[in-house]
Amino acid sequence: MEPLLPATDGRGRPWRGHRQVIDGILWRLRTGAPWRDIPKRFGPWQTCYERFKRWDGDGTWARLLEQLRVTDDSVGNVEWSVSIDS
Repeated sequence: MEPLLPATDGRGRPWRGHRQVIDGILWRLRTGAPWRDIPKRFGPWQTCYERFKRWDGDGTWARLLEQLRVTDDSVGNVEWSVSIDS
């Protein structure tokens, strides 16, 4: 996953670690809680929200999902299904 994640450009304040922020984003998506309720152990909720929004806009999440699909399909570990609620 690391090569697919954006690198810092060296300007400004250093980014909080990707792992901690991704864990916070996944916690929020899994629980459905508001961004402000992300536990402190994942860092400031604003950091998780801003990185989620930035990566959604620049296609990072789509690239990560595509890489997971390709990797998991090649080994046959995951059966992908889509459920649409009417």
